[in-house]
Amino acid sequence: MLFVLLAAASVVAADDWPAFRGRSGQGHSSEQGLPLTWSEVDGLFWKTPVPGRGWSSPVVAHGQVWLTTSLETESGNTSLRLVAFDADTGDESLNVEVFQINATTSLNPKNSLASPTPVVDDERVYVHFGADGTAALTTSGEVVWTTRFPYVSQHGNGGSPVLYRDRLILSVDGYDIAYVVALDAATGEERWRSARRDPISQAYSTPLVIQVGGVEQIFSIGAFRATAYDPDSGSEVWEVSYGDGFSNVPAPAFGHGMVYISTGFQVPSLMAVRADGQGDVTGTHIAWVLRRGAPLTPSPLLVGNELYLVTDFGIATCLNALTGEILWRERLGGNFSASPVFVDGRIYFQSEEGVTTVIRPGPVYEELAINRLSGVTLASMAVSNESFFIRSHDHLYRIGR
Repeated sequence: MLFVLLAAASVVAADDWPAFRGRSGQGHSSEQGLPLTWSEVDGLFWKTPVPGRGWSSPVVAHGQVWLTTSLETESGNTSLRLVAFDADTGDESLNVEVFQINATTSLNPKNSLASPTPVVDDERVYVHFGADGTAALTTSGEVVWTTRFPYVSQHGNGGSPVLYRDRLILSVDGYDIAYVVALDAATGEERWRSARRDPISQAYSTPLVIQVGGVEQIFSIGAFRATAYDPDSGSEVWEVSYGDGFSNVPAPAFGHGMVYISTGFQVPSLMAVRADGQGDVTGTHIAWVLRRGAPLTPSPLLVGNELYLVTDFGIATCLNALTGEILWRERLGGNFSASPVFVDGRIYFQSEEGVTTVIRPGPVYEELAINRLSGVTLASMAVSNESFFIRSHDHLYRIGR
């Protein structure tokens, strides 16, 4: 069983998917009755165009599907926007500008100016556009507050914000400056800031709220090391180092008292680290390391005693989460950026080519279905209302009922 907590400022409906990787931050949903198979014709509840360009993943709350996007203006600037669609009909219900910028940021070819995923609570939607700005809006689209944390990045924005009680937590990881910051969710004022240790470099991961021995921690993956923070003060609880790893994208997974960390580029590996330490635990708390087949972009998925990975080039691996033993390894085909999800007793792997491979979790590989859509799909899917919500490069799909 996973002991995971995503503590938000207030509670949205139980079947909502209010943040990146869902309510738990780990790609799990308690929904049932999800479709096993679909296509551009079969199983399609609705499909609607999405304006502009963006790779933020859809989130679902208050009967709406929320995304961010970027649009070029007539003056040559870029409008960074929050967009919402009615979850029942697919009709666009909100499209509001949050920031307008003169875009000069260098981007990875697969990235966009609107890649971090929004997070929603009972009253507000929080959006993050990396160094270009962070904001809170009402669910009717009124801007409540804005703030900006400038930094230099080679590839643009990436990591999504998370809510912890009355705070919005961001990882700010640039070439020039790197830190984790907690904002007052009501006002946008800074509550605490904890600087990364030298040397610093870019990273794009999303923090995770974990609970260790009944005590909550904010766990954030950065370049060269990952750190657990006290959520009230921002002080470091423990950290683990991994040499040359940087440009980290995958969010961590947590369970069995361990965090599972993708160490990033240069020497990619995946580490299981016991989370009950203090200070630098590099020499004492690493339980096991996978040195081949670690993902650079998709996040790991923990289901029971197994950890599931898929590399950017379509190699899926199932490991014993306690020991690191490889139970199976299969080529799914295609390229992968989206993180897998677990729902209704199945695991769904979505490729960049619009293909979703469905398997049954377990120590033996069992493929259940392969489903195809026509769009390019780099964003992770959302699960709510007995349906999948999938963003392609130009459309939003509701698959299900």
